[in-house]
Amino acid sequence: MRRYAARRVLHAVPVLFGVTLISFLLVHAIPGDPIKTMLQLHATPDAVAYWRQFYGLDLPLPIQYLSFLGRLGTLDLGQSIQLRQPVTDVLFQRLGPTFAIIVYSIVLSLLITFVLATVSALRVGRWPDRVIKVASMVTNAMPAFWVGLTLIEIFVIQLGLFPASGLRDGVLPFIWSLTLPSVTVALYVSPVLIRGLRSTMIGLLHADYVDAARARGLTESRILVRYVLRNSLVTLVTMVGLNVGFLIGGTIVVENVFGIAGIGQLIVSAVTSQDFPVVQACVLLIGLWVVTVNLLTDLLNATLDPRIRL
Repeated sequence: MRRYAARRVLHAVPVLFGVTLISFLLVHAIPGDPIKTMLQLHATPDAVAYWRQFYGLDLPLPIQYLSFLGRLGTLDLGQSIQLRQPVTDVLFQRLGPTFAIIVYSIVLSLLITFVLATVSALRVGRWPDRVIKVASMVTNAMPAFWVGLTLIEIFVIQLGLFPASGLRDGVLPFIWSLTLPSVTVALYVSPVLIRGLRSTMIGLLHADYVDAARARGLTESRILVRYVLRNSLVTLVTMVGLNVGFLIGGTIVVENVFGIAGIGQLIVSAVTSQDFPVVQACVLLIGLWVVTVNLLTDLLNATLDPRIRL
């Protein structure tokens, strides 16, 4: 297991390097001048030249990239052009709400997936299976922002059960205010997980070792838990890891719909104001999340199924 983990970590290193390079090049490909955007009416030639030198934007791109890599070792991501704060401080201020939404939405997605995929697999071809498949297709076709706005219309404006925007202080009010955003992201991700887990469970329910367990007199509930659900975990973990990018993308949209001051809202405001250091740091952080989750997915799968280590 240690050798397998070491190989996966070594494979992740060039991917992370590629993420830093791509994020740097993409940010600098954005049209416009962030210094002129910052100064607006005060953008005289002398002022623009001074601030471009201050932020190192007057240097050649290769020098800027090497400087960026050098600062990464000390977690120095530079200064925000618009907020006039260290980018690291800005990220830490916004990281909590985004991480909470992601964790909450993953938990909700797994609960929805386990229940609906199990019912669909056990009633394959019958009306519960058809209803779940149609509901999954419809939900999968709905954009995350539209789902969020619909939930706001129903549960906030009409029923008044949830706050419309922002987060509340206190543990229970905080979780309550995160519920609608997390449900929106969960509904955005769950259809893909349901279809994948349903297909896996249908195959396992007709496997030879499951038929042998039935012949030994084991109950269907014990077979479902011990053989089917347990052996479906590898598939589910893999699908969650593969869809982490969609999960983060849905979180970015949802934060702007519900007015939550997280990484997603920060990215939108930074792109609008052409705040290069903040955009670059956010893209790098998201890339790091995706690579880390995929690495953890590989290690967890290797733990659940030792054959993967070969």
